[in-house]
Amino acid sequence: MKTLNVSILQFPGTNCEYDTVYAFKKLGHETTLVWHKEESLPEKTDLVVVPGGFSYGDYLRSGSIARFSPVMKAVQAYAGEGGRVLGICNGFQILTEAHLLPGALKRNDNLHFISRIQHLKVVSTDNAFLNRCEEGEVLSIPIAHHDGNYFVDEETLDEMEHNRQILLRYCDAEGEPTVVNGSVRQVAGICNREKNVFGLMPHPERAMESILGSEDGVRMLEGFGLA
Repeated sequence: MKTLNVSILQFPGTNCEYDTVYAFKKLGHETTLVWHKEESLPEKTDLVVVPGGFSYGDYLRSGSIARFSPVMKAVQAYAGEGGRVLGICNGFQILTEAHLLPGALKRNDNLHFISRIQHLKVVSTDNAFLNRCEEGEVLSIPIAHHDGNYFVDEETLDEMEHNRQILLRYCDAEGEPTVVNGSVRQVAGICNREKNVFGLMPHPERAMESILGSEDGVRMLEGFGLA
């Protein structure tokens, strides 16, 4: 596996950055925390991760303020040049607000915060993120969100399906689709058309140790070092 230089962003209200550091260090990668006021990314960055939490307290709308932080201009430029970016939970919300990923994340349809280990069905593996997984397999990954209801118009969603941009769906233990938060077609994770920007609501960085309930996050994050 190639050793990566992983740049992990940090906003006021981010609370999963150290879990993310731990996850990538466990896989043998180098990590650097990047404060939101920085105007550039570290040299030789191989992967940018926008981690979970409540950037700026989600006071306006999840991810909508963080999207204007200085570092996001550097992230947008990096992604535009083909650099790989992963957004987890609030990071996924930030990437949609920054128009690096299609769609938007709305309030859960039951209006409650959901926190539990959730089954996910792997939909597409021809990408740098999930290449260690098998299509159709069921993973167990923690979720913890209040605004995880993914929405995009039907025409765009059909196009994403055709382009294999749908990566993960919420499901039961047998892999059958299940409604968790109201997401269209039970979408839990997506990528952009170019397949270098990825976003998901579940937390693979919290599924790195069997003692915590699941190691399925290991294979998810390993893919970046193999692609």
